Amino acid sequence: MNDLSKDRCQLEDVAAYLDGELSGAGTYEFEEHLKTCADCATALRAQRQLLCTLEVAFGARSFNLPKNFTRVVTARAESDLSGMRNKRERRRAAKLCAALAIVSFALMGAAARTVVFDPVRSFFRGTGSLIQLLWQAVSEMAVSAAVVGKVIARAIIFAQNGVGLFLLVGLLISVSFLPLLVAKYHRAQTIE
Repeated sequence: MNDLSKDRCQLEDVAAYLDGELSGAGTYEFEEHLKTCADCATALRAQRQLLCTLEVAFGARSFNLPKNFTRVVTARAESDLSGMRNKRERRRAAKLCAALAIVSFALMGAAARTVVFDPVRSFFRGTGSLIQLLWQAVSEMAVSAAVVGKVIARAIIFAQNGVGLFLLVGLLISVSFLPLLVAKYHRAQTIE
C-alpha cells in the first residue's frame, strides 16, 4: 500500500479498498486516512453509490460467458472478411466513402475555401507574377542586345579605310577570349 501517513491521496487506493485488495495493515492505514481526508471520503462515497446503482440496475440478471469466448470472437473476426472479398461490397464501400467525402466538403463550407482554394489561388498568382517578370527580363535583354548590335553594325559599316572590319575582328577575338579569362579568374580565386 502507498504511504498514506504522508497525507498523499491516491484514487487507486479507494478502488483497491472497495475491491478488498488492500492488506490488513493497508486497510487500517486507509481507514485512518479517511478520518482526516474529506476528498478520499467523498470519493469512497461516490464509488459506493455507483456500485449500488449498478447492482440495482443489473440485479439478478447475471450470465456467464462460455469458455474461450475471447478466443472464439477474435478468430471469427479475423476470418470473417467475406463481405470485403466480393466486388459488390467493395463498390458499396467506395460509394459510401465518396458520399462521406462530399458531405464533409459540403459541411466544411467557407473553411474549405480558406484552407484549400485560397492557397492554390495564391500559388497561381505568385507563379503568374514570376513568369511575367521572367518574360519582361528576357524581352528587355533581347531589346538591349539588338540596340548594341545595331550600334556595332553601324560603326563597322560606316567606318572608313577598313577600320570597321578591323573592329569586327577585334570584337570577335575579345569575345572568344572572355570565357578563358573568366576561368582563370575563378581558378585564381579558389587558390587564394
